[in-house]
Amino acid sequence: MSEPAPGPTGGSRSVWRRDAEKYLLPQEQPPVVATRRHWAVLVAPVVRAVPVLAAGGWLMLLDPDDRVTTSVGLVLLLGALVFLALRVGEWWMRHFIVTNRRVLLTTGIVVRTVALLPLRRITDLTYKETLFGQLLGYGTFRFESAGQQQALSEITYLPRAGVLYRDVSDLLFGGGGADSGDDEGNPEPPPGPGRRTPPADRAAEPEAPPPRRPRTGRVAGRRVREGRR
Repeated sequence: MSEPAPGPTGGSRSVWRRDAEKYLLPQEQPPVVATRRHWAVLVAPVVRAVPVLAAGGWLMLLDPDDRVTTSVGLVLLLGALVFLALRVGEWWMRHFIVTNRRVLLTTGIVVRTVALLPLRRITDLTYKETLFGQLLGYGTFRFESAGQQQALSEITYLPRAGVLYRDVSDLLFGGGGADSGDDEGNPEPPPGPGRRTPPADRAAEPEAPPPRRPRTGRVAGRRVREGRR
């Protein structure tokens, strides 16, 4: 089992330390991957907010003495700015983290939410990169696990997705595979006298012959008497 990388991929230790370390187990530090989503995720909110900002500015400048148009313009400006601030804050607080045991996604500004998926439950990993993703340097991960719908089934806008894909694939299917243990990160208990041997192990061991019962003196005496008769 190879040790995790000394530092997370996709960001410096100071970036993920403040938000990620409080959600990790002691044997999961440092994470192999810890990164925010690509800045391209903010393009769509900016495109939607620009027309609203332009309309609000135009209404405010149309007739400064008209309170109605000025108020409507001010409301549009403030609404667009709040919308942008929430999207930027959500992007800043969302972290994609992969350790030697689990995949985690932290989200939320006021209320923090942590979705996790044990590595041992992942059965397949799909990596998708669109044309814009190839130009800007982001991609999408799709996880499949034991036929169940997971909160981490798809992670979009991952930066340096090619590097992340190789790192995560090495954990799942390569030489640096996921550590053994349960889903909470507890190691497998060592075999001991109190542990039952698995059926496969018992079948491999040869069965000892049953012990022969010694003949007693009563049986021998009975045969002697029968011979005299």
